[in-house]
Amino acid sequence: MCGRCRCTLRPADLPRACHLSDAGVRHVDVDRYRPMYNVSPGSYLPVLRRESGGDEGYTAAVHCMKWGLIPSFTKKDEKPDHYRMFNARSESIGEKASFRRLIPNNRCLVAVEGFYEWKKGPKKQPYYIHLKDERPLVFAALYDSWKNAEGELLYTFTILTTESSSNLQWLHDRMPVILGDKASTDMWLNGSSDTKLNAVLKPYENSDLAWYPVSSVMNKASFDGPECIKEIVLKEQQLNPITKFFSKRTGDEKEPSNIVKSLPEESTATDVKDNIQEPEVQKGSKLFSSAGKSDTETKFDVSTHTPRSEIKVEGKRDFEEFLADSKPKNNQADIKPQMTLKKSKVKGATEKQAKLSSYFGKS
Repeated sequence: MCGRCRCTLRPADLPRACHLSDAGVRHVDVDRYRPMYNVSPGSYLPVLRRESGGDEGYTAAVHCMKWGLIPSFTKKDEKPDHYRMFNARSESIGEKASFRRLIPNNRCLVAVEGFYEWKKGPKKQPYYIHLKDERPLVFAALYDSWKNAEGELLYTFTILTTESSSNLQWLHDRMPVILGDKASTDMWLNGSSDTKLNAVLKPYENSDLAWYPVSSVMNKASFDGPECIKEIVLKEQQLNPITKFFSKRTGDEKEPSNIVKSLPEESTATDVKDNIQEPEVQKGSKLFSSAGKSDTETKFDVSTHTPRSEIKVEGKRDFEEFLADSKPKNNQADIKPQMTLKKSKVKGATEKQAKLSSYFGKS
């Protein structure tokens, strides 16, 4: 779909943009044309059409017409609506009466520097599409004439569209029919009615088409000037890459395979302690009752190194009594409690610990 374009070309430049020489080309109503960066339906644009006469059998004319087709069979007292037919689907022009009768003799070319398209979303974002070398884009079009109640003859045209190219499908499903070389412009403008014109009515797949986002002020048809084609930076492009990395993932996103889920190097004495099954003690009894201390106090005395030898002996005796009481009573006294810890799994306080940054450095 093409509903806005930029045309600041001079009418005299139109034949060359359409791969024609200036010889035998006349100009019609070009004084109505006003160059604009934001052209919308209802505006006048120079159009190159075929014209009978001349020594070569035909001549071309640069004719200034209004964008938005008004069929000739429209009632004279009816108010013209240029937004109704500013585009025509190329796949169906042979089926609709408004366009089918125009194919034999009313084909024309429209040259612009670029056109605008809006990407749908929470907020529509306009993009400016043009050729990388700034050459004009040439569109295939059809024109017609209509006489109103005052007897004024009005020429109007419509731009043909086709399926979007593979490079622009992300933006829109339709695009104007772009004629990219002399062969295609000659066939559309001068080909006979029995010519297979469908050969040129196809998506433009060349790699020289470029685009970039422009200001959303383009939504207003009254907005005009060089600011219309000024490239902008979208907000999502301004985000810091590190912010995107740590942003919350949606539920259907897969977790990257290179992120480490567990860190075996961080095994400590606490991890080993959690795997030791402590023997059950009857409710009401006290551990190490001979010492008259609570469970917490006794553990503290055992784990700390105190210079008093009597505390060491007392702690050792209590610990042996604890082991004796905790032995199973099912003739499996020969099985020793698995209380030993492998020194290789426990890191001392002075041993160098792995830093968190070292794990993120792993591939």
